[in-house]
Amino acid sequence: MSRLTDLIARTKTKDRALGDELEREFKALASRRAFGLNFERHRPESVELPERPIRWGDKVRILPARGSTEKGDQRLWKVLRIDEADGKRTAHLTLIDAGEPETAARATEDLVVVAEFRDHIYPGLISTGKVERGGDKPYHTVINGENFHVLEALTYTHRGRIDAIYIDPPYNTGARDWKYNNDYVEGEDLYRHSKWLAMMERRLLISKPLLNPNESVLIVTIDEKEVLRLGLLLEQIFPEAKIQMISSVINPKGTGRVNEFSRTDEYIFFVLLGNAGVPNKVGDGNAVEVRWRYLRRTDVESARGTKKGGPSQFYPIYVDNETGKIAKIGAPLPHGVDRNQAPDLDGCTKVFPIREEDQMEMNWGLTGPSLRKAIDNGYVRVSRNEKSELQPFIFSYLTAPNVKKIAQGVLEKVGKREDGSWIVVDPSGKSSRPTTAWKFKSHEAGAYGTSILRSLLPGRKFPFPKSIYAVEDCLRLFVANKPSATILDFFSGSGTTAHAVMRLNHQDGGHRQCISVTNNEVAAAEQKALCLEGKRPGDPDWEQWGICDYITKPRIRAVITGKTPEGEYINGDYKFTDEFPMAEGFEENAEFFTLTYETPISVHHNLAFKRIAPLLWMRAGAEGSRIDELPEQGWAIGDTYGLLIDLDRSADFCAAVESREALRMAFIVTDDDRRFQSVGRRLPDSVEPIRLYESYLSNFRFSMGR
Repeated sequence: MSRLTDLIARTKTKDRALGDELEREFKALASRRAFGLNFERHRPESVELPERPIRWGDKVRILPARGSTEKGDQRLWKVLRIDEADGKRTAHLTLIDAGEPETAARATEDLVVVAEFRDHIYPGLISTGKVERGGDKPYHTVINGENFHVLEALTYTHRGRIDAIYIDPPYNTGARDWKYNNDYVEGEDLYRHSKWLAMMERRLLISKPLLNPNESVLIVTIDEKEVLRLGLLLEQIFPEAKIQMISSVINPKGTGRVNEFSRTDEYIFFVLLGNAGVPNKVGDGNAVEVRWRYLRRTDVESARGTKKGGPSQFYPIYVDNETGKIAKIGAPLPHGVDRNQAPDLDGCTKVFPIREEDQMEMNWGLTGPSLRKAIDNGYVRVSRNEKSELQPFIFSYLTAPNVKKIAQGVLEKVGKREDGSWIVVDPSGKSSRPTTAWKFKSHEAGAYGTSILRSLLPGRKFPFPKSIYAVEDCLRLFVANKPSATILDFFSGSGTTAHAVMRLNHQDGGHRQCISVTNNEVAAAEQKALCLEGKRPGDPDWEQWGICDYITKPRIRAVITGKTPEGEYINGDYKFTDEFPMAEGFEENAEFFTLTYETPISVHHNLAFKRIAPLLWMRAGAEGSRIDELPEQGWAIGDTYGLLIDLDRSADFCAAVESREALRMAFIVTDDDRRFQSVGRRLPDSVEPIRLYESYLSNFRFSMGR
């Protein structure tokens, strides 16, 4: 050991960078465990940044010619200078780590910037759109960027503030489903397991400080390809945590495999930190009321005039305006007859099955005689709907299977409502102790992952999306009693986690927010076709097919608005815990961002403030207004934070902060620690003072992998 240390010291005197590199590798080897999970960390990851402008001093690769599907030159070059003539920019390059000096000159459009995991980066965010239906609720955020870099940025905005992380990382099946150093990892790669572990370890290590150490949870899904290695990795990274693994059936039919068992399940690790624990009982242990089905059908296949339901299920229902009870069931109207021809009834409101969002005429779920029988037995409910002129009353009925359960004694009648319907409960309730083996219909990935995504984004495909209800159930165990929880998913893919968080909010009026991180990678099969068309990463015609722009952002917009990207109302209903039409959407806010890479000079001199502004806003809770421009008066106040750039105006700033009870943070731009402390002392105790930009640079001057 001492001999190696001496040799490294001698190397440093001749080549400092090489000596430092050797010392890091030596320390990594010396710290290897004698037992446990040992794996090759590989050379640090690198990522190409196709949309980043080429700058002096950048590390770049030379791209293959347009129209080529070849891999291209993987060597790294440094930009020495950039010349511009006749509107064209030419970069002069020198080869990095070359045995013999080598230079080249290339058009900047034929280069791509490369960030290695030991390079210093200064991230920022550019807003690429938003959707707002949630009033003063906090915003869900979707960030398009390399997830390791985004996680580094989040150590500034959310250190110790994340209540739950849910991730569904690549399963490393060998089917070109993920990349390491810009290359797909395939089944014949002898190092694919250690590459996967190296990739996961780096991200788990940087995400750990984001979790609330007092009480939080990390949830990771995986299949049998990496389940054993992942379990050991989690134990090594989180030695202080309680870790359990459960199996969950997601495909009851099983996947077809030659000479192997047919796989029906996957695995979910729960890493519990601090006081986090699995609830002893799910539910309150009391009898729960049975759900009733909407009488008006919602799917397009059940529209008036279609085969489903037939002509006997479009008829008027007359509701007594005084009692709110059904007074009469009208005769069915043949298809083609205007519903306004149905007679009115004095003292009653005439209701037809009309879909509110597009005024489509639907069918009722029961024929007139069947509805009459259900009413007489007390199995139809009527509730007023003052928000709608088309549907001033909403009807629900108890399904035949539940009626049968009443006769069998499984369900019980415990009283009547004012409209004459029975109150029916399940006396066993929903309370049960969670087990380590899950087999729930709602967790089937095909029916409630793929099919739901197909309804949200017709014609768009994404491989193996999770069941929305499976993610929802995992999170509910730990954030049900945290209505303001912050959830993070840094392998967000199609955006299922954010969707699940919105459903949890819908169920209890919560203000939970989700941070979704994904890249804009184009699927492997589509990349080749685009290359043959002469397109490259960074081209608008290429980027439009990426995961973030083509799937994630459109899905989040669709679930909030209730409309597909084509502007049509979404067909279908949510099921299980919270049943309602998907076309209703959610009263939520979301904003979409793309990660940028700033220069330290522009950050230090306020030139990049507009790209730093979203990070300050996120640190203050991602609520309300954002300060996007440097204020001319020297200070500004948002809904949850303030910004002071001219300390000579600090008296006015502090007075304004004092008058705003909702403020949480005050960002103060100064290099003078004494003046910063002076301003901080004048702020209310409820407002946290934060210094910029030293605070920004010290947190964001990330050197990846060190």
